[in-house]
Amino acid sequence: MNIPASRTLVLPLDEASQVGHARRTAQRLAEQQGFDSEEAGRVALLATELASNVLKHAGQGALHLRTVPGASGLGIELVAVDRAQGFDAQTCLADGYSTGGTQGIGLGAVTRLAEVFDMHTDARGSVIMARVYRRDAKNRDLRIGVSHHALHDDPACGDTWHVKLTHGRLSALLVDGLGHGTQAEEAAQSAAAAFAEHAFMDPLLLIERLHLAMSSTRGGAVAIAQHDLRSGHMAFTGIGNIGASLVAPTRMRGMPSLPGIVGGQYRKAQVFDYADVTGNLLILYSDGLQSRWNLQEYPGLVHRHPAVIATVLHRDFCRGRDDVTVLVIDLEPDHG
Repeated sequence: MNIPASRTLVLPLDEASQVGHARRTAQRLAEQQGFDSEEAGRVALLATELASNVLKHAGQGALHLRTVPGASGLGIELVAVDRAQGFDAQTCLADGYSTGGTQGIGLGAVTRLAEVFDMHTDARGSVIMARVYRRDAKNRDLRIGVSHHALHDDPACGDTWHVKLTHGRLSALLVDGLGHGTQAEEAAQSAAAAFAEHAFMDPLLLIERLHLAMSSTRGGAVAIAQHDLRSGHMAFTGIGNIGASLVAPTRMRGMPSLPGIVGGQYRKAQVFDYADVTGNLLILYSDGLQSRWNLQEYPGLVHRHPAVIATVLHRDFCRGRDDVTVLVIDLEPDHG
């Protein structure tokens, strides 16, 4: 199963008229993915309630929209993001509870409208995630989360990513093309195309393939992680400034990348092997994200859905001066 990159669409929320825009945008995105009118209406209702909740509870924030892969078809992911003081999650999950002025369906009903629902709320703010798949798709949710943004919402993004799954194996790529804009995007897309064809090749040979594919571009930073369920091992190799961590409930391990530019010049690549990683989180991120984060400072966040984790990290640690991608993968016992 090939999972190509999909960008995160950010809809700002700071006044009431934007709720309608969020509803229409979400419904249109669902229709583009083949949702019928009833299913697209369900997505629109979720967007309305989540966007309204942000305005009434926090005063301002954003709704993030993205297409997401399932085991047998695409779905829609909606993530409400704010920086308020958090709220009583159990109260808000009760049916009939309203933050004031909304339909009052409550987040409890939102959980029934969505196939997948998760949230994290604390003094820093709240992230509420809902995923919806077409009813005829019979999907199993893939525990892969991404927050993927171009600098200043530029049409071109110099970051990209790709994930491939097959028979208990997973291979993940994150690329940061040098600089940003059209030429950086060309470099990143060249790497992703080569990766998609050879995702399970020996990592050192794969880096060479990507190097050749990017040689006519400005090049960039590359990280590749390959997980084998049967052995429980992960092989990791990186060139350039891609951040990489393995996160377990009680500890976090950084994974080193070596200096250089793939497609330009680097002295060597090295594969690092990590044992017993099944059940860990794999987190890859471009240098648009600060590296000083620690999930242990967010009680319970390590147990949340990868999409929630990726969004929290983007919200709190985005530098704001480059493209930024955060890719979070739950190395669960069955990749699907």
